[in-house]
Formats: sequence, structure tokens, C-alpha cells
Amino acid sequence: MGVDFKAVDSAAPQAQPSGQGRRIGIVVARWNDAITTRLLRGALAQLELRGTAADDVDVHWVPGAFEIPLMAKIMAGSGRYDAVITIGCVIRGDTAHFEYVAGPAAEGVLQAQLATDVPVIFGVLTVETRHQALVRSVIDGDYEGDNKGAEAVDTALEMAQVLEDFARAS
Repeated sequence: MGVDFKAVDSAAPQAQPSGQGRRIGIVVARWNDAITTRLLRGALAQLELRGTAADDVDVHWVPGAFEIPLMAKIMAGSGRYDAVITIGCVIRGDTAHFEYVAGPAAEGVLQAQLATDVPVIFGVLTVETRHQALVRSVIDGDYEGDNKGAEAVDTALEMAQVLEDFARAS
């Protein structure tokens, strides 16, 4: 059986997914808001760069990362959004808090997208230190690193396009 090179070529990743005409929901945890606000700023800047209209973006805050999956599931199930992005930050400390929050948050986000067939992107930082969080939430070049909120936007837009292309081909 030969390789279907057409299928391989069509599966190539998009360099810059378009946000034009896309409705995006964002759930942001208030816990560690010094970090989550930076991630949100990165996400909103990336949405603007990708052509998403400000009126097509809704942001909802929740108390912490543990509460993200419920709001994400409700938003994804509303039929209003092409994708939902989750933003949070869980920093390991001296207690078992990290394990009780980070894993269930990730699992909940996964379950939200599987239950709704809407991409729900896990943009929750799970880091060892505050410095690691700052390096992953760079704003205006203040650290050497990147902004995972911006990366989550590209993942959301690409997944929305992949699902749309699949539906159109089916």
C-alpha cells in the first residue's frame, strides 16, 4: 500500500491561522492573576493579529483553575463559539495543592471539548516556579520567552479550521 501524498500535503500545519469571522470564548482564572492577565493580554493581541473582531471575543473570569472546566463546558455547549480558550496558572508549592488542581483542570478541559465537539484549548500553565510562569507569559519582551496565551489562540483557530474543513469534506 502506497503513501497518499495528497493527504500528507493537505495535513501540513497552517503557519498563521485566520481568526476572521471566528467567535472565540476565553475562560480566565483569577487565581495568580498577575500571570493570567499577562496570558490574556497575549491571547487578545494574537486574536487581533489574526483578524478576529473584538466583538467576536467573550472573556469570562472564574475564581481559579479548578473552576475553568465547568465554565469552558458551558461556553462550548452554548453554540456561540468556534473555540474556547482556557487560561490559568497553577504553580507548584510545598503542598499537594498542585496535584489536586492541575491534573483535574486538564482532565476537565479535555472532557469539555469531548462532550461538546468544540475545541477547548488548555492554556493553563502548570509550572514549578513563578519565574517559569513569567517566562511563559511574556509581554512586550519583558523576559526571554513566549506567551502561551498567544499560542493557545493559534491552536484554537487552527482546530476550528480543521473541524470546519472536515465537516465540509464529509
